[in-house]
Amino acid sequence: MGIQAALRIIYPASCLCCGEIVASDGGLCGPCWRDTPFVTGAVCNLCGTPLPGEGDDCCDECRMMAPPWSSGRAAMLYDANARRMVLALKHGDRLDLARPAGKWMAQAAAPILRPGMLVAPVPMYWMRLLRRRYNQAGLLAQALARAAGLDCAPDLLSRTRNTRSQEGRDRAGRFENMSGALLVRKPQRVAGRHVLLVDDVLTTGATLAAAADACWTAGAADVSVAVLARVTKSP
Repeated sequence: MGIQAALRIIYPASCLCCGEIVASDGGLCGPCWRDTPFVTGAVCNLCGTPLPGEGDDCCDECRMMAPPWSSGRAAMLYDANARRMVLALKHGDRLDLARPAGKWMAQAAAPILRPGMLVAPVPMYWMRLLRRRYNQAGLLAQALARAAGLDCAPDLLSRTRNTRSQEGRDRAGRFENMSGALLVRKPQRVAGRHVLLVDDVLTTGATLAAAADACWTAGAADVSVAVLARVTKSP
């Protein structure tokens, strides 16, 4: 018996959500898969939110206020198991979630991925990074890039100031809080490149918009976004 087979007997693969035994590492059991709101079907080409039909390529929100990027995708809706996994990765030290999440993001973003894209995460302020010890967006960016065969620049962007939490702020407050807060460390790495920005959750898009603006200022040829989960408004 090989080492891997022996380890599998001692430490069987378990569901990422509930811990039940599953066939392979980084998977979900049947019930948890059904309770995870993966985004499928027609979606807004700018933010990845599901659309009711095949006729449109843009949601009403993006049509009224187009974000400063050319295309975007989300792997899941921020609800049920998706919300639990995002919070576990963000606050619960569940670093094991990053690799499968990155693969789901790469699959969701497949229609907008282009050869030569440079994948970059939304950065954390250095003091917050010291407290948390890792940037969940950075882990997702590296996993997505690995799954898609793209270059990743984990430190491409930096925060110029310690922005306060976005939680509890309305749309205008979120954008005001992030205005001018991000910059590209080395503009020469961005000039002429198509940048794929990565974050864990897209709510209003304020943080990603600030990152996109920084990339455009640095001379990016194009900017797209990919997130693990998309917050959608209740009907």
